[in-house]
This record gives sequence, structure tokens and C-alpha cells, in this order.
Amino acid sequence: MINLIWLFLMVTGILYAGWQGRIEVVTQGAISAAEGAVGLSFKLIGVMCLWLGIMKIAELAGIIRFFSRILSPLICFLFPSVPKNHPAMGAIIMVLSANMLGLGNAVTPLGIKAMQELQSINKEKEKASDAMCTLLALCTAGFTLVPATIIAIRSAAGSINPTEIVGATLIVSLGATMSVIIADRLCRMYYQIRVRR
Repeated sequence: MINLIWLFLMVTGILYAGWQGRIEVVTQGAISAAEGAVGLSFKLIGVMCLWLGIMKIAELAGIIRFFSRILSPLICFLFPSVPKNHPAMGAIIMVLSANMLGLGNAVTPLGIKAMQELQSINKEKEKASDAMCTLLALCTAGFTLVPATIIAIRSAAGSINPTEIVGATLIVSLGATMSVIIADRLCRMYYQIRVRR
């Protein structure tokens, strides 16, 4: 669907430029946008490498394990089907930590690792487990303490105060995360009641 929307927007823009007799604007816009995208990507590579490196060092230094112990009650509440000392717990902590740091796309490889660990304890391999659904929902809501990627993008785009978005991001992501947790619990209760019948 999203591809059709993009196709509609591009075709409409090209036809409108042709109708106005300024078709050269389309070419100029496409080339300048492509150059801008490549430049922005290179600026973001540094930020992503920095945070991923910090997360790897934290994992090797045992900091992730330390946070895992501190957050263990909360994680056990959110993921009751995952054993306490299973590697999936550490992977989930890393995903949630990366989300809290607002690392954006850098969360993806950590999320894949966590899903692989959760799949190893999934009893029905063809279906997503409750823990997998909860993790996906939490990642989608993306509770963020420091929106590092957004700050980097705003900084790269020349914003005078790139960190002014922190407060609004914190409030919105907290509300979204709370909504997701409540919805997850309600769906689990509904599913368990249906299974009992």
C-alpha cells in the first residue's frame, strides 16, 4: 500500500510539473534530494557506530547483566514466560536500553537477536509467542529517554537547538508505552479466557 502511495505522489508531481512547463524542476529536485540523503546517511553512520560500540562494550563489561538484575522484576512482569537466567533476558534488556537511548535503526539487529533467543524457547515454532508479541509492541511504542537519532538528524539539518525535542518525546513515548502495556495485558486476558472456553 505504501508503495502505491509513493507512486501516486511521484506521478502526480511529475505530471503537475509537466503541466506547468517546469519538468526540469523534477530532475533538479531528485538529484539534490539524492545528494542530501547520502550526506545525511554518512552523518548518521558515525552516531550509529558510536552507540552500537557503547552497547557492545557495555555487554562485554557486564553492565547489561547488571541492568538486567536491576530491571529483572519489571522484565519478569512483562515477560513471565521467559526464564530468569535465559540469554533472552539479556537480549531483551539490550533492545529496551537501545530504545530508551533512541537509537532508531540501531535497535533492529538487537531486536533480531532477542527474537532469535525468544524463538529458541517458543513451544509453537510456527506462531509468535506472547513474549515475542510483547517485545514487538514495546519496540513499536519505543519508550525513549534520549532521542539520540532525532537529535543527530536535527543537528545535521542545522537546527539551532536540536535537543528541544527531548521533553515532548519523553511524554509521548511514555504514554505510548503505557498504552501498549495495557493493551498487551488486555489481549492476553482475552486470549486466555477464549482458550479456557
